[in-house]
Amino acid sequence: MRKVFDDILLNNYIKKNNIDKIFDDEILKQSQLYFYEKEEYILEAGEELKYYYLLVDGKIKIYYPFENGKSMLLKFYTAFNTIGDLELLKDIPILCNVDAVEDTYLIAIPSEILREKYINDVKFLHHLVDSLSEKLYGTINNSSYNFIYPLTNRLSSYLIEHLTDKDCIILNSSYLDIAQFLGTTYRHLNRTLKEMETKSIIKCEDKKIYVLDIDELRELSKNVYIKPL
Repeated sequence: MRKVFDDILLNNYIKKNNIDKIFDDEILKQSQLYFYEKEEYILEAGEELKYYYLLVDGKIKIYYPFENGKSMLLKFYTAFNTIGDLELLKDIPILCNVDAVEDTYLIAIPSEILREKYINDVKFLHHLVDSLSEKLYGTINNSSYNFIYPLTNRLSSYLIEHLTDKDCIILNSSYLDIAQFLGTTYRHLNRTLKEMETKSIIKCEDKKIYVLDIDELRELSKNVYIKPL
């Protein structure tokens, strides 16, 4: 991790993501831009939340660690998003581990300042409610779908969500990450992909998946889409 001393880049990220609609100039003057390399850890569960983070470029992974050493993948974020909403609002230690999946830029705002001066700000509270609501919806949607439907349906839903106009899915995540996201093992995912290939529904070529029967794929997806990685 390194701090980036580039005000032009910082201001470009602020304008691009409409961050000035969330915070006023006073708080934006306290913001700092940080760069995390691929696979570098950003936050660790149990630590104090020193900064409220805003993802402005790159990709991060959120996962919940258990006492037995295992962990549960909760979400990947690639678009603008925030980290630390619940911890900031409740003033509690960090709940989940956060890692950079690829080179990532985050804007950091001291959480102490936000708690002292902005926790009762209507505009900021509105942002927190929207952010937490979206994350709760995504978690409930994905967890429920993973619990109820077989992997074939979950995988079909995932593929439909990432389908392009050319009937091709370009995977931006590894097969292991996709397996964790869908609540299964890499082996089970690979077996299901091969079964769908045998039925001429899809064709896999490394990081590309070509859709051969879009109607069957949509039928298998049950028209209930998993929120994307």
